[in-house]
Amino acid sequence: MYYEDENNLYHYSYRKGDHVVDPVYNTRNYAEEPAAPAEEPKKKHRSAALVALMLCCALIGGLVGAGASGMVTAAQQRSGNVTSIEVSDREAPKVETVAVSGTRQLTYPELYQANINSVVSINTTITTNVFNQTVQNASAGSGFIITTDGYIVTNYHVIENASTVKVTLYNGSEYDATIIGGDSDYDIAVLKIDATDLQAVTFGNSSQLRIGESVAAIGNPLGQLTFSMSEGIVSSVDRAIKVDGMDFNMIQVTAAINPGNSGGPLFNTYGEVVGIVSAKYTAYANTGVEGLGFAIPIDDVIAMVEDIMENGRVTNRPYFAMTCGTVTANYARQNGLAVESGVLVSSVEDGGAAAKAGLKPGDVIVKVDDKAVTSMKELNGIKKNYKAGDTATLTVNRGGAEVQLSICFDAAPEQKQTATQPQQNQNSGNSNGGIYYDPWDLFNDFFGNGFGGSYYGNNGNSSANDAT
Repeated sequence: MYYEDENNLYHYSYRKGDHVVDPVYNTRNYAEEPAAPAEEPKKKHRSAALVALMLCCALIGGLVGAGASGMVTAAQQRSGNVTSIEVSDREAPKVETVAVSGTRQLTYPELYQANINSVVSINTTITTNVFNQTVQNASAGSGFIITTDGYIVTNYHVIENASTVKVTLYNGSEYDATIIGGDSDYDIAVLKIDATDLQAVTFGNSSQLRIGESVAAIGNPLGQLTFSMSEGIVSSVDRAIKVDGMDFNMIQVTAAINPGNSGGPLFNTYGEVVGIVSAKYTAYANTGVEGLGFAIPIDDVIAMVEDIMENGRVTNRPYFAMTCGTVTANYARQNGLAVESGVLVSSVEDGGAAAKAGLKPGDVIVKVDDKAVTSMKELNGIKKNYKAGDTATLTVNRGGAEVQLSICFDAAPEQKQTATQPQQNQNSGNSNGGIYYDPWDLFNDFFGNGFGGSYYGNNGNSSANDAT
């Protein structure tokens, strides 16, 4: 160590407590000697010495810093406060491909692996004519394989009005698809591709779902993030919601569902399909909403899917065999009706279900079983809970008195339009077959203020009449 004595002389000792022994050059008395004359060449030597001194200081500082750092690290290790990055050497878990048996719950990786080859991406083109110019629009959705020879289920709105439909499998194979048939009221459709040895899904029982149970959806959100899986829980079962004015019985889930997911499968934890993903609320009262996804219960539509596969349409759709229209407050006041809402019977078909039940023109249907009826849309939504051959109790207002009638539904004939598809004006005038449309009805449909309303034109039919 260096130290300074009273004569301003620097000494060095290797050990603490050593006696200082002055080197020979330190015995000279510099104060008694005359200063040597400055010589020009020595300036260079002084500059060199200064540089050397700076380098030495830097080197010594680095060594001291490293030593201090080592001392701090050692102290941290002794105290247990060590800052370090840990890297796991755990091997990635292996996901085995398991069969869906209905007896074993699957992990999410197993569920995905077991079903991904049954999920398809659907891309359509829609050709329209705008100002005599052909315009093509593209849309995307999802679907799932239900037979090994290429039958596929999706939503009706995914393929509605499509000019072409292409299906892409998980392995990248692409096929042109044929639309076998569908039903807009139930939002289901069946496609067919020319392929064999495909992997089909296993159907479960949607009626066994319980709130809080885990579920997963696989599909193609946004039409670009293909074969993505999202998971959540069942938030509600038998949830009645309106989609495009139609009542739907839905499974409500928290799994993320976005445009492009429509038509894809909803799985339970056993890997079974329990629903068809169909809709999502994206906003409510101008407030963004998340965690609200919906799927059609598979139990509600599986028979219809088989019907479409065999006949190209739903043949057991219930049919009242009557024409009717919505009663509004305006119409009720003008015509002295005892009720201001319901479905007014305009005519009944001879020998049809309505006639056999005892319905008469002028009756207002206000309830089917225990469900209130205020409009045609509600009647159509309620009707979806029945099939041809089922019976129901109708509560009817007839001249101010309530009457209950029992009806057994007919099967809707193929040529009849559904009540959700507006009929075109026919022979407008006084012809018995004509239908008069009140322009106020359009205003009422948009704004719901009750200004418009059904009323009888010269042809004797309600302006909102539809066969149902």
